[in-house]
Amino acid sequence: MASLLNNFEIVMTSLIALLIFKEKISLRLWGGIIIITISCVVLSFDKNESLSFSYYSLLILLAALCWGLENNCTRKISSSDPLEIVLIKGLCSGTYSLIIGFIIGERISLENIWTIFIALLIGLIAYGLSIFFYIYAQRFIGAAKTSAYYAINPFIASIFSLILFLEIPSIQYLIALVIMIIGAFLASSDKPLIKKESNHKNE
Repeated sequence: MASLLNNFEIVMTSLIALLIFKEKISLRLWGGIIIITISCVVLSFDKNESLSFSYYSLLILLAALCWGLENNCTRKISSSDPLEIVLIKGLCSGTYSLIIGFIIGERISLENIWTIFIALLIGLIAYGLSIFFYIYAQRFIGAAKTSAYYAINPFIASIFSLILFLEIPSIQYLIALVIMIIGAFLASSDKPLIKKESNHKNE
């Protein structure tokens, strides 16, 4: 469920791109945004209480707001060296994560120090390469469109969670999943507006 809620990042990225950075949003992408929002609302209702939003779902939606802002800010510097951007973002986020970890009482154990190298390897692939490719995509199709294509990620994460943790999906989850697939398809199948603008300039 948490994985699917991550798709709210598309909504926040697109709205921030529109309202603050003046990116154009097509009717098709608007349809995707609305449908994804409906799916997130369905997922956010606490299945144990009627008409009550899950507190933890709201935290994920708040995280999506932060990611949306970050995606748009990255778009503005996407013409710079992607490797440089990845290094700066990785060092900053890694440092802040360590500080927060120490503040809440986490400590590095010498017995399990090998886990640090595994975490670095996972971070290299899942975070470093991910951002590197993401920034390159933003150069050509914009923040909103790149975020829409990125929507396939939560579906992959959901599949892995169901397999690895042997979770049985609820009716609520299945309904939201179908709605989310429709919304993500509309968002990701939209034609990039930036290409149209560049072709117009060439004329």
